[in-house]
Amino acid sequence: MGFLLAPHIETIWAAKMAKPHRHKKSIIYTRERWTTPDDDFIDVDFLHRELESNRKKPLWVMFHGLEGSSQSHYARAFARYAQENNLDFCVPHFRGCSGELNLAPRAYHSGDWQEIDWILSRLKLQHAGDIYAVGVSLGGNALMRWAGEVGSSASQAAKGLVSICSPLDLYASGIHIGQGLNRHLYTPMFLRSMKPRALQKLAQFPSLFNKEKMLSSRDLYEFDNVFTAPLHGFKSTEDYWTRASAKPHLANIQIPALAINAVNDPFIPASSLPKQSEVGRDVKLWQPQRGGHVGFAADCLKGFPGHLQTLPQVVGEFFNSGAVPRG
Repeated sequence: MGFLLAPHIETIWAAKMAKPHRHKKSIIYTRERWTTPDDDFIDVDFLHRELESNRKKPLWVMFHGLEGSSQSHYARAFARYAQENNLDFCVPHFRGCSGELNLAPRAYHSGDWQEIDWILSRLKLQHAGDIYAVGVSLGGNALMRWAGEVGSSASQAAKGLVSICSPLDLYASGIHIGQGLNRHLYTPMFLRSMKPRALQKLAQFPSLFNKEKMLSSRDLYEFDNVFTAPLHGFKSTEDYWTRASAKPHLANIQIPALAINAVNDPFIPASSLPKQSEVGRDVKLWQPQRGGHVGFAADCLKGFPGHLQTLPQVVGEFFNSGAVPRG
């Protein structure tokens, strides 16, 4: 029983109970609002920079996961790492995730690589230092999808990228999270915030989708079929999950990239994880046996409290030297 529950313990412990590690400074973000090409907006939270900062330090850009933000546990862990290592750090919010509803009918989705492209291009214009991109879960799939789509031009915007616990095979992961214990633990958690946000969107655009079908959706498959897929130009959930998946595009990536996936991630079936033969020569894989979904809290099963600096440290070593942990 403990073996079966371990992935969930690691996932929930990291998100809800793990503590900061050896850090005393407060995390203070400065928010910038950017107008998008379609006259909408996104909010970008920058880690508070001292006045002497000349924007020549390396900048780490984090693309958050489903219903995430700059306040997510993983974002704050990376912000602490940036503070300790003299890095600039920012979290662009996908549309509607910054605490204020966006203006356009669209929201965001797992394959939103065009939004990634626009954000990174704008950051490149305003930041003199090297830029590195990190995507978590949904954000990581979109980031890898971008890199596969743009090919060799990705290096013009970033020097390296990492995806963390990303459902690179969206179809396999989407089905998996709607089954068994996942259906009772995580599906309600996501729908609890996604449905009210969809209702807000419907208040903006009254004929955008079928309200009754959206409210009656019992899992992400049904919700995406009513809301996410049609709003973003997909015919159905199947079409969305298939076309938005990054896995078929990993062989086209031409920038140093690392895909981190725990084998025991409760959101992602291990059988769907990419093999080295399925990715480009610039892509490395780290698939440890443990970690849960964006867990990796140090000692979370051996002693309490655990801390959340494992992932930032692994990412930092990869960006600095291309190193990937063993095991």
